[in-house]
Amino acid sequence: MLPENLKENEAGTLGLPIRIVVLSIVGFVGFYAILSALTAAPAPDEPMYATTNISTVSFSSEGDFNFSLQISVLDRENRGIGAANVIVWSPDRKKAYSGITDSNGNVIIKILNPELPDGKSEGYVEVKVMKTGYRDYSEEYFLKVTRR
Repeated sequence: MLPENLKENEAGTLGLPIRIVVLSIVGFVGFYAILSALTAAPAPDEPMYATTNISTVSFSSEGDFNFSLQISVLDRENRGIGAANVIVWSPDRKKAYSGITDSNGNVIIKILNPELPDGKSEGYVEVKVMKTGYRDYSEEYFLKVTRR
């Protein structure tokens, strides 16, 4: 049961409705500001990936060996991405080669006399692809290179 003087004292309730209205408006304005900031955030970069026309290259120990590597850079819907920067490293990571994809997302990079890591009979060509608006793609084991 409530004390008698609390039933007669209305001081605590004066102005209460207007305070509730003001606090509700301030809350809605803050909520709107947060939603506006979230919807104005930039979209994340799109993913991309690269493929090649071959999976393994073999060469003999004698003489120079050169080969061309056709690389296709594609988006998640398998459409070619033009003007992407493609960098490949030889298996020993001492030489780098680069190229820019055409409008269909293709580039041909010539690898000259690839060297394998010391003491190994196989190694891997590494690739990195970069383009503004897309996430960088890199693959350390892009193409296997073996010595016969």
